[in-house]
Amino acid sequence: MKIYISVDMEGISGLVDHTHVDSRMHNYERGRKIMTDEANGVITAAFEAGCHDIVVNDSHSQMNNLMIEMLHPDTTLITGGAKPFSMVQGLDESFSGAFFIGYHARASKKGVLSHSMTFGVRNMFINDMAIGEMGFNALVAGYYGVPVLLVSGDDQAAIEANELIPNVTTAIVKEAVTRSVAKSLTPKKASDLLARQTASALSNRLKVEPLVPPENPVLRIEFANYGQAEWASTMPGTMLEPDSTTVRFDARDILEAYRAMIVMTELAMKTTFC
Repeated sequence: MKIYISVDMEGISGLVDHTHVDSRMHNYERGRKIMTDEANGVITAAFEAGCHDIVVNDSHSQMNNLMIEMLHPDTTLITGGAKPFSMVQGLDESFSGAFFIGYHARASKKGVLSHSMTFGVRNMFINDMAIGEMGFNALVAGYYGVPVLLVSGDDQAAIEANELIPNVTTAIVKEAVTRSVAKSLTPKKASDLLARQTASALSNRLKVEPLVPPENPVLRIEFANYGQAEWASTMPGTMLEPDSTTVRFDARDILEAYRAMIVMTELAMKTTFC
């Protein structure tokens, strides 16, 4: 059994604000060690449950956070920024299932460090479905026929996962009090929970269907301000909707929509701090 694991940072136990997830801040080194430990616990449990091949994609910020020297020696790690498919780089039809570890709720929803790709995004839609990182990544997995078997993060991420993916297994490592306050398990208890839920997710895998994306999807991204929307709409093929901060892109398939989303959000970041 071959498993794909995408590891984000905001949904890791004990991490609650930007000092834990920003490489320029004082708590970051602590945060990346906890992140690596949590990922390694899932990897180890998956191997023990019978997986023979595990690929891990570092999916936070510059995507070079996980400490490879601490991971299970039989793991393959995709690390580094500027990935064409970002959080789902390397995912294809060869995998039996995907795990989303350390995930968070989408922008405009309650949850620890909730957002969608960048803090300049208010909402993202595929056709009429509001999605965040979790939903978009699950749709890409579904394009390849790969079900998302396990999602870990705070309680709000678990709610989002259950709304998106029937029968998905979740692991709640912290409960959101506010966007920067959580009631969290200790890393040791979180790792124990993740190991149990990894085994449960694998035994339950045949009950989970891939989240199949629509054909010719319409991507719409609502940005926080007009300047961000203007920059995003400089990408060929986009349209800035009248009297709004929403940019539309009509895609051939979900892969093109995903790459368009990456380009649009990167362009929009040019005005994030203005």
